[in-house]
Amino acid sequence: MGNLDISRNDAAVVDAVLVIHGGAGTILEENLTAAREAACYAGLEKALKVGYALWQAGADALSIVEATVRVLEDDPIFNAGRGAVLNDQGIAELDASIMRGVDRMAGAITGVTTIKNPITLARAVLEKTSFVFLSGLGAEELAATLEEVEIVGQDYFFTDERWKQLQAQRASNSVSLSEDNKFGTVGAVARCKENHLAAATSTGGMTNKRHGRIGDSPMIGAGTWADDATCAVSATGHGEFFIRAAVAHEISARMRHAKESVSVAADGVIHEELMTMGGSGGVIALAANGDAALPFNTAGMYRGVIAADGTLATAIYGKR
Repeated sequence: MGNLDISRNDAAVVDAVLVIHGGAGTILEENLTAAREAACYAGLEKALKVGYALWQAGADALSIVEATVRVLEDDPIFNAGRGAVLNDQGIAELDASIMRGVDRMAGAITGVTTIKNPITLARAVLEKTSFVFLSGLGAEELAATLEEVEIVGQDYFFTDERWKQLQAQRASNSVSLSEDNKFGTVGAVARCKENHLAAATSTGGMTNKRHGRIGDSPMIGAGTWADDATCAVSATGHGEFFIRAAVAHEISARMRHAKESVSVAADGVIHEELMTMGGSGGVIALAANGDAALPFNTAGMYRGVIAADGTLATAIYGKR
């Protein structure tokens, strides 16, 4: 495949098998220490390599995105799972969703506080219940019956960095999407060797958010979408706007009804429709033929892609 350039805010690539993000926002090079920047790149690369190994082994797309997102959930550098931001009560309150493109089956959970890997519980909702979306105690009661879902205490999620961020927001009586106005979410979209698609998204939401607040990440059609006929999408941004614009589904709808390519559809939603509404953030979108788009209308987006031949690229900052 040769060089893989995802440095632009509207990058498009071909022959991708896995695309990931770790949040978007005012991510400026001068605001990241060399150590933190290196940790971000290392986390993205590790997630890509885990997912790619599964792709090479012939895993289905759902398994690839779940395993990839689990790596990001386990990495405290990102706002999902361990190291998630804290709400107004000082609690990590987690959301996740996952969707399979071959039959548009989906699973989602919101407001859980004891689940080590929320994306795995979201998959269990998809595969082991007749529902799509479970919240709070109901989701955690299901988790307690499942061997594959690990239950942990709040101390597992806690980091000093997130506590300091919460205190800063409390002091200013404000709500932040996380450090440096970053929309902290992680996500993955993948296609398997049979060219079926899947998408997964996981988040801790906003620092100092009102407890019970739900953003776009667990909402099918807003933060997550997968349909083999069009594309798989995972979003990161100001969730209220992404919900109102049904961003993930809108990209798919443009491809289905207007016959737009994945890059044209994703760029149109992120750089035009969303910005007209006042919303900011980005998406990763992948079509079954391997065409992928990574548009964002913020200063940066933690992102990465790996192609069928193993070529890998990661990026943080943006340029137009």
